[in-house]
Amino acid sequence: MSNNIILIGPMGVGKSSIGRPLAKMLGKEFIDSDQAIEKRTGVSISLIFDIEGEAGFRKREAGILQELARKENIVLATGGGSILCEKNRHVFRKSGVVVYLCAMVETLLERTRGSKHRPLLQTECPRTTLEKLMAQRDPIYRQEADLIVTTDRRSPMAVAQKIAKLIQDR
Repeated sequence: MSNNIILIGPMGVGKSSIGRPLAKMLGKEFIDSDQAIEKRTGVSISLIFDIEGEAGFRKREAGILQELARKENIVLATGGGSILCEKNRHVFRKSGVVVYLCAMVETLLERTRGSKHRPLLQTECPRTTLEKLMAQRDPIYRQEADLIVTTDRRSPMAVAQKIAKLIQDR
């Protein structure tokens, strides 16, 4: 198994804001898979969803995740829905320590409120959407995780420090 750290969890949980300081603490490179997709395609995730739909986006996501997971010594922040694809789950398992960052729906709602960069939340009732997504995804996140860390009411730095300690204690 590689020395990578794979951050999984729902949108708004803080994968990127926690991943950056975590990578710095552990002397690793930080990579956000959504940013990697945007850089590769030259367009936003929202535009990919508009043009190709969720299925087209997920196909692109799986390809980039496979490529990124071959790197060494990284902290990888994944997209919230990436866990739905069995191929991605396999890539995560063989690529390093999988950390599920979890939070209450209330926290996720607060953190994502007003965001125009989250295509799945561009609905009449984002709360209902988040509740449905969590009901579907939470069991999978938990099944795949080596570590589970809650981010509610904690700063990204505090969560990064906790993860770093858990990893060093393993």
